[in-house]
Amino acid sequence: MPETRRREAVGAILVHALARLRVTLGFVFGAAVLTIAQPTARSLAAGLGIAAIGEAIRIWAAGHLNKSREVTSSGPYRFVAHPLYVGSTIMAAGLAVACASVPVAVLIALYIGTTITAAIKSEEAFLRRTFGDQYDLYKRGVAERRRTGVRRRFSLQQALANREHRALLGFAVAALLLVLKATYNGVFWRAGGTPVGPGG
Repeated sequence: MPETRRREAVGAILVHALARLRVTLGFVFGAAVLTIAQPTARSLAAGLGIAAIGEAIRIWAAGHLNKSREVTSSGPYRFVAHPLYVGSTIMAAGLAVACASVPVAVLIALYIGTTITAAIKSEEAFLRRTFGDQYDLYKRGVAERRRTGVRRRFSLQQALANREHRALLGFAVAALLLVLKATYNGVFWRAGGTPVGPGG
């Protein structure tokens, strides 16, 4: 029994550390992704469109979330427990499509699969410690939330308080870098019919 508890404690520490490091790891993975990416005009249009939907979901969720103050049940929280992470996953899928590279898709899947899972476990442990049975009831009551959830309106001020503008800026920077990578690779020149390189 003590050995099991020790393993659980070590696992919890690792999960918490991974959750806290996800932003730093994001920069590392992002640099690798940008190096390997082979975006095309078509992949950028499709992928960035998908990613924009993910960011829109994140903004919607951030405009309802009162961190550490309540178990939020309005907006997208009426339908899923972690809409911010749903949005992040959709954004990651969109960026994978935009990069038009199988190795990039594998890297992104590895990053999202590990860090989002760790973040969810860490967050749920915190919410259970803070709100106790209220959070477990929330997790089990998806249908009930849809019917009786708080009808609070979206708040842009709340989204800004939750620093969602940082995620939006990060998305814009990632999109710009991918466009620049495609430009550097001559994608838009070729699409426009302009000869590229010695062979034209």
